[in-house]
Amino acid sequence: MPRSYEFLDHPAPIPFAHRGGGGRPENSMAAFQHALDLGYRYLETDAHATADGAVIAFHDRTLDRVTDRTGTITQLPYAEIALARIDGTEPIPRLEDVLGSFPGARVNIDIKDAPVIGPLARVLHRTRAWDRICITSFSTRRLAQMRARLPLYTDKDVCMALGPRGVMALRAKSYGGPTAKLVRLAATGVACAQVPYGLGRLPFVTEAFIAQAHALGLQVHAWTVNDPAQMERLLDLDIDGIMTDELETLRHTMTSRGLWPRSAPAVG
Repeated sequence: MPRSYEFLDHPAPIPFAHRGGGGRPENSMAAFQHALDLGYRYLETDAHATADGAVIAFHDRTLDRVTDRTGTITQLPYAEIALARIDGTEPIPRLEDVLGSFPGARVNIDIKDAPVIGPLARVLHRTRAWDRICITSFSTRRLAQMRARLPLYTDKDVCMALGPRGVMALRAKSYGGPTAKLVRLAATGVACAQVPYGLGRLPFVTEAFIAQAHALGLQVHAWTVNDPAQMERLLDLDIDGIMTDELETLRHTMTSRGLWPRSAPAVG
């Protein structure tokens, strides 16, 4: 029997605001609020841990690219991180504050580095946000370590995405490869494949890729889709979710097809 995940309970393809979307400084509370104001209910963000174990919603390992300060996240205490400003204007939020400030939102969390695994598990246990999160990572090992920390007693299945090895196995299967490993993954809490929409000029997400994922009970979410033509192509393929920086473009594209959600999904 396929497992059910409240995070994925959505009547149409899921529109994700990638890092909160491109209308405000990335991964800021202002960006997340702007996305929600536009009607988005799925936020994509990233997780790093500071030197003293605070979990922040931040993409890079260092402050250098997007803030007015420099330094490596894991080597700085939260008190110092809190002084930095994204694009010179917005503070870096703690993930716990994102979850607490937007209780109606569902949050896709990308584990960016190994040191955040333990602190993130503690945040999730403390907030009890199991039904409205999905965990992903570019590291298969990090995902396995996180999965081992998920509660066994919860009555909510926690949504997790395939790691890189699983994604490549799924892609191989779309060309006729074996399925045994993917079946095992799908039975242990893996619910979706979150993948690039293309590799250079070549499509990564194809009709066969989506068909194989669906046959295994997995959804497919494509990132980071900012081109309207690619949005249209993916919707034609019955994609399950699209992550974008171009929030208004995706909203317009989905609205024109009658796919834009009219109300927020129920949470909890």
